[in-house]
Order: sequence, then structure tokens, then C-alpha cells
Amino acid sequence: MCFGLAFLVYELSQSHNTLSIVKQLHALTIKYHLSFDPFYATKIIRLYALNNDLHSARIVFDRIPCRSVYLWNSIIRAYARAHQFNHALCLFSQMLRTEIEPDNFTFASVIRACSDYLDEVDLRVVHGRVIIAGLGSDSISSSALVRAYSRVRFVDEARRVFNGMPKPDLVMWNSMVSGYGSSGCWDKGLELFRRMQKMGERPDGYTMVGLLSGLWEPSLLQVGKGIHGLCLKNGFESYAHVGSALVTMYSRCGCLSSAYGAFNSQSLPDLVQWSALITGLIQSGACEEALLLFREMNLKGQKADAISIASTLAACARLAMMGPGREIHCYVIRHGFELEVMVSSALVAMYSKSGFAGLGFRVFKAMSKRNTIAYNSVISGLGSNGLASFAFDMFNEMLEEGFQPDQSTFSALLGTCCHAGFVKDGWDLLRRMEKEFNIEPSTEHYVYMVKLLGMAGEFEKAYQLIHSIPGYTDSGVWGALLSCCEVHGNSELGEVVAHRLFEIAPDKSAYRVMLSNIYASNGRWNDVKSLRDDMMEGGLRKMPGLSWT
Repeated sequence: MCFGLAFLVYELSQSHNTLSIVKQLHALTIKYHLSFDPFYATKIIRLYALNNDLHSARIVFDRIPCRSVYLWNSIIRAYARAHQFNHALCLFSQMLRTEIEPDNFTFASVIRACSDYLDEVDLRVVHGRVIIAGLGSDSISSSALVRAYSRVRFVDEARRVFNGMPKPDLVMWNSMVSGYGSSGCWDKGLELFRRMQKMGERPDGYTMVGLLSGLWEPSLLQVGKGIHGLCLKNGFESYAHVGSALVTMYSRCGCLSSAYGAFNSQSLPDLVQWSALITGLIQSGACEEALLLFREMNLKGQKADAISIASTLAACARLAMMGPGREIHCYVIRHGFELEVMVSSALVAMYSKSGFAGLGFRVFKAMSKRNTIAYNSVISGLGSNGLASFAFDMFNEMLEEGFQPDQSTFSALLGTCCHAGFVKDGWDLLRRMEKEFNIEPSTEHYVYMVKLLGMAGEFEKAYQLIHSIPGYTDSGVWGALLSCCEVHGNSELGEVVAHRLFEIAPDKSAYRVMLSNIYASNGRWNDVKSLRDDMMEGGLRKMPGLSWT
């Protein structure tokens, strides 16, 4: 009977089964006094985890007095896969206090938890443990470290681990190539790819995906086409994950015709490819086309997921089209996506940007689970609709609930201050984000602050703030000050700022148009004519106005 039960447990553990069957199997191990056997307990924990019942899996684990390394691995892996990273890391800490030594599979699970949690501090600690355990050259641990360091953007650390391997396998090569791609170092990824070929390692579809993942700019389109040619040569273009990467690459590079071509080359495009094309269209500004594609996807029987729904709602938000947004909201309710934080946050943003902040706030209040992104959406929505006090109330509630604000939170708050003219609150936010929350202000934050000061007429403070920004000052910051000079007709400062912008962005006619408007508001018509003559001679043209009607 024990042999038959062991065989049954093993067979069932290789695939998903309904929770009721797992419970029956668990009951059998209890009936035959086998529930405390680490072999059976390990398999039962795995089955519970596969059926998303971590509570029962933990009960089984906690009741086992003599725990093997396999038992520890099964519960740690279960929590890591369920994205309950704190539990996985706490269990690992408990394991270290026992006599059981972690093996390479233990470390691989914990390393994955650190990378998914974006916890580089614990990742370095675990890396140290790997070396102490004598597994620094182990392929399983090293592959996990390469992937993890790449994921948290520590690509140099990933390369050091990679270089320490005498014979890296294909998985490790792909992890390193992908790491360079996701970090924006596409050229280093391509260089590593050439080295990989010289060493006789044959690439696969995941290698191509790693190379394509680093191509974000239109200037890299030819590089992308070259990689596409390699995909065609090796027969990879028919693979779903490669097709999705090609669609995404062409969309990011602004080549929508090629994005459609890559999409249409798939015999049966899957959800990932539909989502990639929809997202690509939105990123390229073709939001109306993205809405039509989303509708076509549903008509062809492809059920949308949370990512594609959130992307399409972003298109509605950009177009400020509440009609299609409400239709998608109905779709969300019919298919049970209202519990997805990503979707609800996108609904909040869609309603707010369409001018219905109240509806967005109602969606937010109905959310059973919230995160920082959800709070950012509602703060931005309330602030952009003139409800500054409510936006700050949401920020205070966010802190009380224990959520950590990020750069987007302060962008939303500073944007709120701009709409309301809260100069003192803006200064306070800029100070708090650095001193209290250790967040370094980005260009966007300085743009908001400069615009806030400039619109309040505090030009000297805005000018001093720009000069206090460490490193290179983006044209967007100077442009914000110039726009304020245009509003107030400040020609003295406007000339200084404009000529600085002419040096930074000589081909951008908008700044010359703004300076021309400043001259005109002060009656300096000769300067207006001189500036416009210079624009004509330089081949610069003002973008003509367009109307939707």
C-alpha cells in the first residue's frame, strides 16, 4: 500500500490537480500514518502550493518535527512563487538556525524571492551565503544570481558572477544577454551574443528576446531589423515569445507597419502578442487604433487579461474618452477583474483624466486591495481636477496605511501644487522626499517646482533652483521657466532662458515661438520680426494647429 501511495503522490505532484483531490490524498497519508514522513509531506506541500492553498501547505510544514532540506525547499519555493517574499525570506532565516544546510535549490528559490522583491540588500547577503556554502561555481545558484542581479539592474554584479563560471550553459548566457537588454545596454548584449557564437553556443528564441528587450529608441530600428533577420534565418519568428518581442520592439521604435507585420506573421496570435501590439500602439500615440484593436481581440474570442485591460484604459485616459472607458469598466465587472489592483488603478486614472474625478474616487474606495500605484492614481486624479485638499488627505492616508511613497507619488503631489498654486507645500514636498523618504528628485519633480514658482511670479527663486540642480539640467526644466516668462511677459529673464534653450535644443522651434510671444506681449515687434526671420533662414517651422472637428 505504501509503495502504491508513494507512486500516486509522485504522479500527482507532476501536474496540477483540483484542491479536493489533494485534500483526499492528504487524508490518505494521515490515515496510513504517513503524514509526518518528509517524503510525503514534501509532495503534499507542493500540491497545495500548485493549487494556491498556501495556508494548508504551511500547516503541513509546521506539523513536521524532522524536516529535510527538500521539505524546506518546497515551502520556501511555494512562498516565492506566490510572491509572498517576506515569508520566503523569513523561512530561509529560520532554516539557517537549524542543522539543515541549504542546497543549491534552496538558494535558487531565495535568490528568486530577493529579485522579485527587488531587494538588492538581501540579495547580496544571500550571495555571500552561497559562497560560504561552497556553491559559488554551482550552475543552478549562479544562474539564479545572474538573473536576480540583472533584474535589480546590478548588471555589473551579474557579469562578475557570469565570468566566474568556467562553462556557462545556454540559460546563463540568455540571462546575461537579457540582463544587458533590460538595463538598456543593448550594445553589450550584442557583444556578448557574438562571443557566445564564437564559443560554439547555439542561441535559441530566448536569446533573441533578450537582445530585442534593449531596443527602445527609433534610432535602434536598424539593429532591431538585423536581429529580426537572425530570427527568420533560424526559424524563431514563429515562436510566440519571439513574436511578442518583435511586436514590442517595432512598436517602441515607432515602426508600426513592421509591428503589424510581425503580429500578422503569427498563425494564431496569443494574448501576449495582442497585448504587445496594443501597448505598442499606445506608446506610439496611436490610442484610437489601440482601442479598435482591443475590440477586435475580444471579437476574435481572445479573452483580455489585466495587463491588456490596463493598457487599453490608459489609451482611454490619454484620449479623455469616457465612453469606451465605461464599456471596458463593464467588461471588467463581467469578467471579475475589479479585484486586480492594476486594473482598478487604471480605471481611477481613466475617469480622472476624463474629468470625472468623483467616479475615479468611487472606484478607489471600492478596491479591496490597494498599493502605492493605486494611491498615486487617485492623488493625481484629485489634484488634476482641482481637489488639492482631498489629494493631500489621500497622501496622509497612504502613509498611515504603511505604503511607501515613490517618485510618482511626489510627481502627483507636486502636480497638485501646480494646479492649486501651493508654493509653500511644494517646497515642503521637495524637502520631505529627500530628507524623509530618501528619494532623489528627478527632472519631472524639478519641472513641477520651477513651474509652480514661475507661475507664482517668484522668478528669482525658480532660477536659483535650476542652478542648484546637480549634474546636467534637462531642457524640460528650462522650458518650464520659459513658459512662465511667456505667461507673465517677463522679457528680461525670458531672453536669458530662451538663449540657454537654443544652445541645448537648437532644432526645437517651440522655444523660439515662446520668446517671440514674449516680445509681442511687450510690443517689441522688431525683435519679433528678427526672431521669425532667423527661424525661416534656419529652416525651422512652427507646427500648424490641428483640430479634431
